[in-house]
Amino acid sequence: MLDFNSQLIPHSILLNLSLFVVAIFAGAINAVAGGGGLIAFPALMIAGIPAISANATNTAAMWVGTAASTFAYRREMSLGKCEFLCLTGASVCGGIFGSYLLLHTSPSNFANLIPYLMLTATVLFTFGKKFNVWLQSRFQIPLWLAILIQFAIAIYGGYFGGGAGILMLAILEIIGVKTVHSMNAIKSWLATSLNAFALLHFIFAGIIAWFPAILMAIGALIGGYGSAFFARQVNAEWVRRFIIGIGVVMTCYFFVK
Repeated sequence: MLDFNSQLIPHSILLNLSLFVVAIFAGAINAVAGGGGLIAFPALMIAGIPAISANATNTAAMWVGTAASTFAYRREMSLGKCEFLCLTGASVCGGIFGSYLLLHTSPSNFANLIPYLMLTATVLFTFGKKFNVWLQSRFQIPLWLAILIQFAIAIYGGYFGGGAGILMLAILEIIGVKTVHSMNAIKSWLATSLNAFALLHFIFAGIIAWFPAILMAIGALIGGYGSAFFARQVNAEWVRRFIIGIGVVMTCYFFVK
């Protein structure tokens, strides 16, 4: 159970301001290139929040931005009713199972997994586009297999989540969703669905540090909203390289630590 007296950290103005600024950048980065969680999650751990609570708090903070993106993209969702319902169901079930696994992982074991989870997320983010192209050129999978794969992706998403969106885009492209806006719309909906149920699981378990979660959610919303200006000023590829650099540095930090 989360000790709120130690985790709400209302006493440190500088620390709160740092988390707020990180969340603004994470929200903007999510909107422009994705990968904001690779910055937000380590920031929460460096702030002193235990690993599992930091993961759940990051889910809570970043979910607000994902839900906002889903609402913004709502008119771009072009997918058959059967495919939509099946993929949504797989996402919800996977998110519940993944969050269940996280809650039943000991803090020490999860702390030991963090370097490998960060490495996985960084690799997925780095090579995700090439991986998507490779899959699309070699595979045409039936819907039932896409649903099973989405279920597996959602388990990872509910457990940790870094890079899950890239895998979802690959599956959507393979099953025939061709336009970028449609893929982003459906991906945002699936991510929102799986994280909503994972979030409910975390709320009932009492492991979310609410003060930084709310603070960072506001920051992520500001960053996501302001990213329209940001996107016009900065090359998305440079943003990707920046995120990859942060991911590499943080991965090395957690391995050394």
